[in-house]
Amino acid sequence: MSDSISWTDFEKVDLRVGTILDAKDFPKARKPAYQLKIDFGNEIGILQSSAQITVHYKKEELIGKQIVAVVNFPKKQIANFFSECLVTGFADERGDIILTSVDRKLPNGSKLS
Repeated sequence: MSDSISWTDFEKVDLRVGTILDAKDFPKARKPAYQLKIDFGNEIGILQSSAQITVHYKKEELIGKQIVAVVNFPKKQIANFFSECLVTGFADERGDIILTSVDRKLPNGSKLS
């Protein structure tokens, strides 16, 4: 287990539900990845992210999928692309990422509470 954090630390992480609108190959990434456009609702809007999820997901099956992402990190440049949020997931036994998602449809922008 990692070092303990305070409740105040945890509250700073803004985890939201968003729906993937588009997924494209990202050939300039060092590791295979997709460029995603994700709708986080009216308050946050549409953000883009780079995600190394090509092993378990085809681009077509990602469209319409609701995922969980951190939306309050600063933008990060990856090659010629700016990632505006961090899509969350868990590594399988080989280290390939499986997305964090919700089991029922939620309004885009719903916050983890």
